Amino acid sequence: MDQTLVTRIVEAALLAANQPLTVVQLHGLFPLDEPAPEGSVETALADLQTACAERGVELVELASGWRFQVKADVHPWVARLWTERQTKYTRATLETLALIAYRQPITRGEIEQVRGVAVNSAIIKALEEREWIRVVGHRDVPGKPELLATTKAFLDYFGLKRLDELPPLSELKDIGELEPQLPFAPAVPAGVDMGSETADVGSESTSDQETPESNQAGTEVDADPTSEADADDTVADIAPDQDDNDGDDAEEASSEQNP
Repeated sequence: MDQTLVTRIVEAALLAANQPLTVVQLHGLFPLDEPAPEGSVETALADLQTACAERGVELVELASGWRFQVKADVHPWVARLWTERQTKYTRATLETLALIAYRQPITRGEIEQVRGVAVNSAIIKALEEREWIRVVGHRDVPGKPELLATTKAFLDYFGLKRLDELPPLSELKDIGELEPQLPFAPAVPAGVDMGSETADVGSESTSDQETPESNQAGTEVDADPTSEADADDTVADIAPDQDDNDGDDAEEASSEQNP
């Protein structure tokens, strides 16, 4: 079997697969009675990478294997093929994910200590359902809290092969740099009393379940306690009291004039 055919088989398999393929899986494509020559699969991968230099796609090795993916410079145009709304995550969700990624394994209590607020269970559950984090053990302290860490799916999503490929914290000037893939939900206006972390997480859990943006906006508007309807109700409650006071004053004046 010549190298050209091996390269074509590897390319076709990577294009047809709906997930990354490892070198072992690629070798498994060839029957035992006619295996691929030694090193031919690795050579095919290198040749395909070189061939993609001037193309709109690239062949990359991730934590789960090799895959073709759209290059970043043409992504804005290709993304128009998908009409569904992009999932939005709140700052609290991304901060939680970042802490797990950079300080893993880490417990929920340690995350809360760094962030200074309680971590709602909906955030952890949403990240687990997305298969970005998982429980890898328990801390040997009273209560045996769960230790959380990222998964291969997390690395695949962000185009990484290993954790050491994460950008240094010194380069992360602002968490908003993650916005191209994970845009934040609109910020809550200053002065709005959220009451507790639950109000913030409510919108987080909704967005993590891929709720349309219109629903998110509605939730945030409802969180504002200074709505016009409330103001009207307040005026309506106050007005009767003023009328009653006026009536009492009139009765007192009448009694003074008629001894």
